[in-house]
Amino acid sequence: MTQTARSRCIVCEQNQVEMFLDLGATTLANKFVTAEELGNREASYPLQVGFCTECAHVQLTVVVPPPEMFEHYLYISSMSDTLKQHLYHLSDCVVERLALTANDLVVDVGSNDGTLLSGFKRHGVRILGVDPAENLAALAQKVGVETLTAFFGAETSAQIAGQYGRAKAITATNVFPHIPMLADFVRGLDRLLTEDGTFILEAHYLGDLLAAGAFDTVYHEHVSYWALTPMVRLFQRFGFEVTDVERLPVHHGQLRAWVRRRGFAVSEAVDAMLQAEKNMGMDQIETFRSFARQTMQLKESLNQTVDTLLAQGKKIAGYGAPAKGSTLLSFLEIGPDRLRYIADRSPLKQGRFTPGTHIPVVATERLLEDQPDYVLLLAWNFAEEIMAQQAEYRRRGGKFIIPVPQVQIVE
Repeated sequence: MTQTARSRCIVCEQNQVEMFLDLGATTLANKFVTAEELGNREASYPLQVGFCTECAHVQLTVVVPPPEMFEHYLYISSMSDTLKQHLYHLSDCVVERLALTANDLVVDVGSNDGTLLSGFKRHGVRILGVDPAENLAALAQKVGVETLTAFFGAETSAQIAGQYGRAKAITATNVFPHIPMLADFVRGLDRLLTEDGTFILEAHYLGDLLAAGAFDTVYHEHVSYWALTPMVRLFQRFGFEVTDVERLPVHHGQLRAWVRRRGFAVSEAVDAMLQAEKNMGMDQIETFRSFARQTMQLKESLNQTVDTLLAQGKKIAGYGAPAKGSTLLSFLEIGPDRLRYIADRSPLKQGRFTPGTHIPVVATERLLEDQPDYVLLLAWNFAEEIMAQQAEYRRRGGKFIIPVPQVQIVE
């Protein structure tokens, strides 16, 4: 149960981090347990979010060591058709924009099961994945994606550069928020990128998180909740510049940033977003205190909805077992007495139980076998895709409860 509590900001390194949201002590969001492990004690850690009054970076105030979370990992990128299409489109975009050729190396940090690099592989460029999860690295190897099982940083990047040469592009999708040692990570970029190379990152965007009330995006893997303002400050510390930025609809809203060494042209989109963040009050702690109050109101509303339906004798199941679902279930204190099971497409999670709350995870076919009255959509960021997949369940009268940003029932 090693953990590190801090008030020092991981971006500017000042002791100015003030907590504004406390989601209680929770287990690790992706540590789904087997039937044999149900009787074992599960480690839990405070889940608290703070705001740096110096640089405006939003971050956890208690950090769990990455090896406890990532050396065996149950999230698979290819399980979502929407995400797979998005990652393939990203590979196409990077190849075209950077004019990559067969001699160029692309390194994907947190490469998971190799989905993004499979997209790059279609273009004939050299590829290498870096991921600490041995089980995912094995899946990637099976589809022809060479993967180094390691955490990315200055030491790892030096090894890669020595063996493979320097990279023209380094990608990190839904990984940058996971990194507590940001200085070491950026030094790794410096060692591995060519002089004209580009780092392309995608991360959930703090502005969208606020707009959606997406408190369930908070879990221990996500050390950081990125806005552009502190991101610019971080990279400038190490001689890099955010040269372009985009907002993306995938998940509940993401930020894509293009990062290069100083000296390259910077898009007008960067200044425009920096100004927009200031206009939204993202540099003021009161904005985040208000978000915390909204979170408490949403907890009350969703619990009331579930309890009312149960009192009417309705059967409720869940759909999707993402890490965000673990935060929602834990914070709302919803267990198997209220949610019979959770249907999920991932074979790695089926047959296991949600961390802390111990709700069984089953195959999606179960929904049509016993036709629950309502399904709580835990993977609400893929609501359209899931409801389209479950058209037959809806045709038979099944209804979905979408919990965020406000509770709504979809027939």
